[in-house]
Amino acid sequence: MTIRVLVVEDEALVAEMIREALSPTDFNVRAVAFSKDSALKYLADNPFDVALLDINLNGKFEGIDVGRTIRDSYRIPFLYLTAHADDQTLQNAKLTRPSGYIVKPFTERELIAGLEVAMYNARLQKQAAFALPDLSRLNQYLAEPLSAREGDVLHLIFEGKSNAEMAGALFVSVNTVKTHLMRLYGKLGVNSRTAVIARVREIVSR
Repeated sequence: MTIRVLVVEDEALVAEMIREALSPTDFNVRAVAFSKDSALKYLADNPFDVALLDINLNGKFEGIDVGRTIRDSYRIPFLYLTAHADDQTLQNAKLTRPSGYIVKPFTERELIAGLEVAMYNARLQKQAAFALPDLSRLNQYLAEPLSAREGDVLHLIFEGKSNAEMAGALFVSVNTVKTHLMRLYGKLGVNSRTAVIARVREIVSR
């Protein structure tokens, strides 16, 4: 199966290296955008399955803007390419919920592995995705209601996020995430993420 890739990278040599690295694989580079504007135009005019986004485009961190647009409008997995960035930029990048980061300089193996993991997680999320009810409605069926933060954790479970990814999305420590998970498990009467999904689906189907 051919997987259509959009590469957003302002260095032509890096873009070409990516194209060559992926050429023997199922990942097919359908377009290379050298700027934010061209990336948005490609996205509007063509279907893609995954995107590789350089955070720093022509001296500006406009790759994050592209990531935000993909998150809000196109719902395909994307990974950031970055050589270096300050803490605030990385925090802003986290808010767009990327599928991962690939640090420059990278090897062909790292590039392909990053894309494969992104696509695998996207498939899992698609399988798990369904319309979660409002927290107030869900709480009607629970002896002990979920808190707003536990509701956030529940949504992230259905998105297939790891503990570390949850911590980044919620701006808390991994230990705090584990505490929220234990409380969530207790209120739902389960002991695993898979059981959380099954339990919520059971409640929603009533």
